[in-house]
Amino acid sequence: MLFNLRILLNNAALRNGHNFMVRNFRCGQPLQNKVQLKGRDLLTLKNFTGEEIKYMLWLSADLKFRIKEKGEYLPLLQGKSLGMIFEKRSTRTRLSTETGFALLGGHPCFLTTQDIHLGVNESLMDTARVLSSMTDAVLARVYKQSDLDILAKEASIPIINGLSDSYHPIQILADYLTLQEHYGSLKGLTLSWIGDGNNILHSIMMSAAKFGMHLQAATPKGYEPDPSVTKLAEQYAKENGTKLSLTNDPLEAARGGNVLITDTWISMGQEEEKKKRLQAFQGYQVTMKAVMVSLLTDYSPQLQKPKF
Repeated sequence: MLFNLRILLNNAALRNGHNFMVRNFRCGQPLQNKVQLKGRDLLTLKNFTGEEIKYMLWLSADLKFRIKEKGEYLPLLQGKSLGMIFEKRSTRTRLSTETGFALLGGHPCFLTTQDIHLGVNESLMDTARVLSSMTDAVLARVYKQSDLDILAKEASIPIINGLSDSYHPIQILADYLTLQEHYGSLKGLTLSWIGDGNNILHSIMMSAAKFGMHLQAATPKGYEPDPSVTKLAEQYAKENGTKLSLTNDPLEAARGGNVLITDTWISMGQEEEKKKRLQAFQGYQVTMKAVMVSLLTDYSPQLQKPKF
C-alpha cells in the first residue's frame, strides 16, 4: 500500500459543483456538464476515462477541504443508506467508508458474512434486488470479481468495488489523491511497484496512463499481472504516450521511480499458500536498497525545502 489511506468517493450523490481553490487542484468551471457519474457502478477503473477519474479526485479533494479544513457540514447524502458487504474484513476500509458516509449525512449499514451469505442462503440475484429495495448504494468487499459483476447486473442502484480478487479501485484513487496533494500534479510521475501482480497492481495498470503516469512493476516469476490486464494497460500506455515496464527485478522497477508501492504478500484467502509465497517473494520488499536506487537519479524535489 502507498499510505494505507482510504477516502470515500461520493461522486454519485453530489448535486452541486464547487468553484473554489483546493490545494494543488486548478479552479475553473465545474465539469458536471461534461462528466456524469451519478448512478454508475464503480467496479474497475477501466470503465472510466481519464477525465472521469480526475473528476472523482477533484470532488474528493473538494469534500476533504470543506469538511476537514473548513469544518463545514455537508449533508449531501441525508436520507441515503449504504449497504456495506464485507466478506473480507478491513479496519481502514470500514472506518473510512462509515465515517465518510456519515459525515455527509448518510447511514451506512455494515453486513458481515454472519449477516449475509452471497450466493448461499439466497442467490446473488435475490440479494441484489433486496438491497436495491432498501438501500441507495452498495459497497462490496468480496472474494470474487464475478460476484460484483452479477450484483451490478441485477441491482438497480450503484455497486462500488471495495475490493475483489481482480481490482481495488478505491484504494488506488485514495493513493492518487495523496500523490496529487504531495506533488501538485500526477502527470509525468513514475510509479514503481514491487510485489504481487494482484488487484492493487491491476487497478494501477487500468488508470495510471490516463493521468500521464509511467509504471514500472516488478513481480516474482509466476506472480505476474493477469495477461488480459497487461494487454489493456499496454494499449492505454500507447494511447497516452506513457511507459509501461514489467520485470522480475525489483531494483530495475525501483530505478528512477518517484513513488515506491508494495502490498502484502499474503492476502486474505491465500493462507494455504503462505510458505510458498514467503519463498517466492524474498527480495520483493521496499527496503533501503530499493529506496536508494530510486533516489539516486536525476529527479529534483518539486516542493519547497522544509525547515529542519
